[in-house]
Amino acid sequence: MDDFHLRQTPYSDPGDLDVAGLPRDPRRLTGLVRGLLLHRLEGERFGCAIPEERLHHDAESRYVTEILHLLHERGSGPLTGERPYDQRFVGTCRDFALLLCSLLRATGTPARVRGGYATYFVTGFHDEHWVTEYQLPDGSWLLADPQVHDDHYGVPFDPLDVPRDRFVVAGQAWRACRAGEADPDTFGVWVEPGLRGLEPVAHSAVLDLAALTGTEPLPWDDWGPWDGHLTEADLALLDTVAAAGTTEELGRLSADPRLAVPREILSHAAFLGPRSVTLPEPSTRPA
Repeated sequence: MDDFHLRQTPYSDPGDLDVAGLPRDPRRLTGLVRGLLLHRLEGERFGCAIPEERLHHDAESRYVTEILHLLHERGSGPLTGERPYDQRFVGTCRDFALLLCSLLRATGTPARVRGGYATYFVTGFHDEHWVTEYQLPDGSWLLADPQVHDDHYGVPFDPLDVPRDRFVVAGQAWRACRAGEADPDTFGVWVEPGLRGLEPVAHSAVLDLAALTGTEPLPWDDWGPWDGHLTEADLALLDTVAAAGTTEELGRLSADPRLAVPREILSHAAFLGPRSVTLPEPSTRPA
């Protein structure tokens, strides 16, 4: 059992949530998460109008405790019951991934949040996305996309076992772009043409490193030079990040001053604009 990925971070910690009544099966937990959250850009897909307040503010909730607090405010039913859309938390893919990660850890399954690119939303494009990676009893890892389900998405695979070529983790995307095996302009945010190319992939690789080492960020968090001009030294450092494969390697890299998540970051909220954010003390989870 992977003790490191069973430990909650300040972001995934569910607080005083009573997990005794929760299922332990990853598939049932994934269904539970789908019944509690609504992606803020998919109101039309599900035929519901999202209030502007929720559209703008819910996804700025950085911590699972905040997500759970809003859910309790909006409905008194148990978390194990599917919520009407007007009682759901209105978030992004990151929130689906983080809540599932939290519940998996809380019920005994090692898990982590992964940043990267999905190929199953727009044909021929790698759309920036977040999923949950969880460990099987045999030690192997699977990717789960708790946002996606067959009724509304029709993906040709099991969302609890997303193929590695359908969700490309950020480091793999960086390696493919650097090797000339993939066009960097096919990576980014489909709805924001200005957020495509090698520099956004660099940003994703740094965010994924943070998520793997105790700081599950918001997708629009920013620190370091990764959204500006990349120097040769930056490129070499990111090559090292993309090649890292062990918890120990990732831990050493996350302590590098060029990569470490500072206490003060800039968050580029889509609806609220850029703002400075103070993060909690770094996670004490050992590398």
